[in-house]
Amino acid sequence: MTEAVEPQATDTVLEVGDRAIIREFAPLNRGTAPSGRTTVGSDCLLMAYAHVAHDCVLGNHVILANAVAMGGHVVMEDWVTVGGLSGIHQFVRIGAHAFVGGASRITQDVPPYCMAVGNPPELLGLNSVGLERRGVSSDVKAALKHAYRILFQSKLNLSQSLAKVEADVPGIPEVLHLLAFIRGSERGIVI
Repeated sequence: MTEAVEPQATDTVLEVGDRAIIREFAPLNRGTAPSGRTTVGSDCLLMAYAHVAHDCVLGNHVILANAVAMGGHVVMEDWVTVGGLSGIHQFVRIGAHAFVGGASRITQDVPPYCMAVGNPPELLGLNSVGLERRGVSSDVKAALKHAYRILFQSKLNLSQSLAKVEADVPGIPEVLHLLAFIRGSERGIVI
């Protein structure tokens, strides 16, 4: 005779931060067994039909415009804005203060403080408007602009450009975050 086994409650979780606004028909999927957690930070705005898949992590102040569709395990840091009708591939990371233009297809990581748009996507420069709105100092913006030029507009390869930025722009926390983000990429970086 076999013994009946009680099903175990899953430990999957969906967390939504304070003051998050979730508009009509915007599904949020619970985490799955591997990580067990889907998180939407505080002060986020998820417009109509925005889809947050399983095991995604959205930081604070994230804005997803209408019909943004995310695959599973996407990570968006604080202050990310994604334009409407954009698709975000699973396991993609989008860095802090990044802006993704509408109807973009994002299959690789978008570096912090940058703007990406298109299908295939390309970087258009720093998210200067977003940085201005957040009150980022002119010294930090200048350092980020210098780092951006070395990383994405020079003829250096990635390891050379990372080393040059470290030498030319030392000690700026935002620049250090940009470098760490790029080094931590597993899917590659939109360029």
